[in-house]
Amino acid sequence: MSFKNIVVIGGGTGSFTVLSGLKVFRNLNLHAIVTMADNGGSTGKLRDELGVLPPGDARQCLVALAESSDVLRDLFNYRFDSGELSGHNFGNLFLSALEKITGNFEEAVKTASAILSIRGQVIPVTTENIHLSMTLANGETLLGESAIATCDVISHHKVSHIELLPKTEINPKAYDAIMKADSVIIGPGNFYCSLVPAMIVPGMKEALSKTSAQIIYNVNLMSKTGHSNGWSVEEHIQQLHRFIGAEVIDIALYNTTHPNKDLIERYKEEGLPVQRDTDTSYIGKTALIGEDLIADTLFINQHKKDPIRRTFIRHDSLKLAEALYRLI
Repeated sequence: MSFKNIVVIGGGTGSFTVLSGLKVFRNLNLHAIVTMADNGGSTGKLRDELGVLPPGDARQCLVALAESSDVLRDLFNYRFDSGELSGHNFGNLFLSALEKITGNFEEAVKTASAILSIRGQVIPVTTENIHLSMTLANGETLLGESAIATCDVISHHKVSHIELLPKTEINPKAYDAIMKADSVIIGPGNFYCSLVPAMIVPGMKEALSKTSAQIIYNVNLMSKTGHSNGWSVEEHIQQLHRFIGAEVIDIALYNTTHPNKDLIERYKEEGLPVQRDTDTSYIGKTALIGEDLIADTLFINQHKKDPIRRTFIRHDSLKLAEALYRLI
């Protein structure tokens, strides 16, 4: 059995889904590179009140890779629903406390990795305290992922420019992992709030351009109303290349199965299924590969205090992992 070094780039539930599935294949050495610009919910409060780096996306990757008991994984995902801690996630609090104790977010993640007995490594894409800034074509500027996530960007004359503030550089450990990878997997995830913040970190373009790894992009199942209305599979690829600044994607993996019509109607305000708009096998250098990737059951996990509406139609973790493993 040959071992492969696999890098997964993204954040939130997208990386959780990919890592949870790929973890079953024992010949894969998994490295999760997580975005570090989240400022919403529990994560945002901890950043504001404690001055820590955002723990939420790292926590989800840690739990996905954990081989500890179900109780310990559930503990790290536990969210308080009353009292002064209402809305806070235990894992976020734990990582923030570890960062305060060690004085270093990477050390906090390393300690949590040992406690959870994770199989793999979780690497922040940058260790600077950054925020995402989006400038719209009408000149309006949105600061922070939370503001961007809830804004109807399409109605505000589309996106002119996105950057991370203050200026930062890619974490050398993330760069090194990409350079040593056999395959790099990007997404799925919220385009502007999970994928773009990782793609625009200075040094990421160079890493993805120079690596000999196969680069795979998991195209989202659904568009996001106000952000990616009507984007096809091909448009997602073109837009991602726009923000990376280079055409680096070798394979785009997309879903070919449509959700139930009643389900699409129920959640049409969230977005619509992402479809092909050509019948070609390639767009530029990128091979387009379709598979049945959709979960057969609904995924609903939204805290009552969460202001951001979530997409309820999800990738099936094992279907996605099996499709990726064949490519790997």
